[in-house]
Amino acid sequence: MANPFVSVINLGCRVNRVESDHIERELEREGFRLVEPDEAELIIVNTCAVTGEAESKTRKAVRHALNRARSPWVIATGCAANLHPDALRELSERVRVESSKVNIVSRAAELLGLTFDGKDASVGNARFRQARVGVKIQDGCNNRCTYCIVWKARGPERSVPVDAVLDQVRAVERAGLPEVVLTGVNLGAYDGAGSGDEHVEIDELLGIILCETQIPQIRLSSIEPMDVSERLIDAMAASEGRVTPYLHLPLQSGCTRTLERMGRPYTGESFEDLCRTIRERVPNVSLSCDLIVGFPGETDADFEESLALCGRVGFSRMHVFRYSPRPGTIACDMPDQVDPRIKEQRSRQARELAGELGHRDALSRIGTVERVVIERGTRGTTASFHAIDVKGAHGLAPALVDVAIMGVEESGSLIGELNEGGALGAVKGA
Repeated sequence: MANPFVSVINLGCRVNRVESDHIERELEREGFRLVEPDEAELIIVNTCAVTGEAESKTRKAVRHALNRARSPWVIATGCAANLHPDALRELSERVRVESSKVNIVSRAAELLGLTFDGKDASVGNARFRQARVGVKIQDGCNNRCTYCIVWKARGPERSVPVDAVLDQVRAVERAGLPEVVLTGVNLGAYDGAGSGDEHVEIDELLGIILCETQIPQIRLSSIEPMDVSERLIDAMAASEGRVTPYLHLPLQSGCTRTLERMGRPYTGESFEDLCRTIRERVPNVSLSCDLIVGFPGETDADFEESLALCGRVGFSRMHVFRYSPRPGTIACDMPDQVDPRIKEQRSRQARELAGELGHRDALSRIGTVERVVIERGTRGTTASFHAIDVKGAHGLAPALVDVAIMGVEESGSLIGELNEGGALGAVKGA
């Protein structure tokens, strides 16, 4: 194959990012050359539909791709492409919609008049650009939250078999990289087939990865509160730091009345109890969340109740979203839709709290020692998922190191220096 110029544009969630990274690796293995969009003969846009704003960004990204210097072909894939394929096709004759991300490389070759044989598309030949590599282990969602359209775009829950997960983790390990991030649309619903056809759940999968690979560090991506079992917490606590002390829990609201209308199967009280249990069993754990403000029927009192819970839990970071009506969802037709100006006000207030809580968590880590993945230069990510600048780390990336935390920058990033003993087995890049 020649070396056609391609570019991948990612929109949306962590799962999309992991999928886009995988597409890039497959393209490179098949001889495509990854370039900036203005140089590309073909651009792949991995779309998002989680909010109305995300869909608007999708259409804008496709239009911008079409207008790049070389008038490229554009392949649209992902959630927005699955939900509204005709709307994207109508933007230009140069747009192709591909529902299956597995077929992206072959579709790219077809559009450029090239032959695709797939012979080199094995994880063993993977080249990674990141020190922290996402490993997708699950897709789809069977939950029916009243505000969410993603289950329609992603389909029902399905899990990657255990052996295939191990293959991906071992590829990262062979590349000498320090961390894998287990990712899925509904990660806690993982129910993969083991080598003996037994069903393996997320806590058991963690144990298998810990036993059968030497990957230095494992991080869990976003996981629903109702899927955080006692067994999972115990697995994290017993990992001796190989599973990072960090969990991202999509709270969505701290008000039980709002959670009921959202179709979320827990209460504010049970969520707070869960966080208390996690903190008791996993030392120095960092907890983050998603929060939706302005959900239909949310009163000022409901909003204040939600913020109060966030303050008591003490999240290290909060991803704040203004509720966005999604046609085809139950919440879209609910009465008492909240005025956009009130949503904006609540969003600002929640983001201010997020900043305060994040700063407080960062300050609490001064004087402690944490494991840090050095990603580029002296910059890295702590086990608790704070950005950090590490003095004396030049030339180490990618590496997993012990770092003494000394302070906090104005930006909120931590400041640290290599702890005595330095790297915990510094690793070389691919």
